Amino acid sequence: MANAEKILSARATTPAYRDGNVLRWLAAYTASLVGDSVYFVALGWSAQEVAGPTEVGLVMAAGALPRALLMLGGGVVADRFDPRRVILGSDALRCFLILTVSAGIALTAPTLWILAIVAVLFGIVDALFVPAVGALPPRITSPDQLARVTGMRTLSMRLGQIAGPPIGGLAMGLGGTAASFTVAGLLFALSLPLLLTVRIRSLGERDPALPEPGTVGTDLLDGLRYIRGHRLISPLVAVGAICELGLLGTLNVGMVLLNAERGWGPSGYGWIVSSFGAGAAASAALLAIAGWLPRAGLMLAGTLFAACAGAGAIALVPTLWIASVLAAVIGLNAGVLGSLVNTLIQTAADPAYLGGVTSVVMLTMVGFAPLSYPMVGAAIGFWGAAPVFVACGMFASLGVVIALASSAVRRAELPRRSCG
Repeated sequence: MANAEKILSARATTPAYRDGNVLRWLAAYTASLVGDSVYFVALGWSAQEVAGPTEVGLVMAAGALPRALLMLGGGVVADRFDPRRVILGSDALRCFLILTVSAGIALTAPTLWILAIVAVLFGIVDALFVPAVGALPPRITSPDQLARVTGMRTLSMRLGQIAGPPIGGLAMGLGGTAASFTVAGLLFALSLPLLLTVRIRSLGERDPALPEPGTVGTDLLDGLRYIRGHRLISPLVAVGAICELGLLGTLNVGMVLLNAERGWGPSGYGWIVSSFGAGAAASAALLAIAGWLPRAGLMLAGTLFAACAGAGAIALVPTLWIASVLAAVIGLNAGVLGSLVNTLIQTAADPAYLGGVTSVVMLTMVGFAPLSYPMVGAAIGFWGAAPVFVACGMFASLGVVIALASSAVRRAELPRRSCG
């Protein structure tokens, strides 16, 4: 018993980037993320071989609706069961689904309806996978290492976005779409044995003041009430939602239209996107190494204001190099902001509702935020890029007002390692 306590104590003082348990989880998560990117490349390419541009768009979006509709229920599942088991099960299902599709495409040409069904099924499974992944970090490391793990997770996400498409394209060039689907399935399979070796720690007892578990519906409503009544989590969720709604459309859709409006060409767009990614990666590396930032609540508000100001100003600058510098500044501040929001929410949430809280946060990103895409595109077509970028930046800055109006957010601090 004493030896076990010594081992746990030693692990508690080990930085996350040297903790084998965290690194095994990170390797599994990275393999799964790269598999995601390869899957989307394979799905899109398969769809364009058998259908027109409109149908390709519908197939690519087919998984988003069930994922958004079912994600809150997936959070309840993550809270009721061991998140690692949910991740293992959902990853195994994704592996089976994609390898089955690969075998089918190898034997016969894909049809549009089959690809649409695959996208819907993948979205359903993702509704379980995403909340469980978000609920796992507090169970594999100590609270004072959560900021580091969040930074490492963000770096992993960037790696998946960078490495996935070239791997998918290479597999497609060598063996066609069936090979690309096979690579995606094998990457999902690779994450399974790594996850099996990850050790899970207890998060403590459930707060006795909270309602006892009931049906999925009542648990879902209880979780939403818990978020609404929490002095810190409620404003943080609101800040994150407003930030995503205000900035995501301008960064993903508006940047393409701004680039076309200025005549900077594909290379110009590549420079802007790469600069944003470099800034976000730098912020993730900063948190992964430092592990702690002072005055987290005030820094959160400050980085959000800087990101909003940059997003509004980027459509006003005359040259590509200034726009690229601003994109890097936006990425740096947005990366710190996202990491602080996620870490503060995870450390403040009661273990009984961690999966549900994570699902609400992710829903604002993958469910609600993309709703701004068509509105941003239509507005830029009518008024031009500059006024729309400024308006979106001003809207997102409402999150700064919410953050500063909350005493819980203003005083929020990241957990630090106890010296005792």
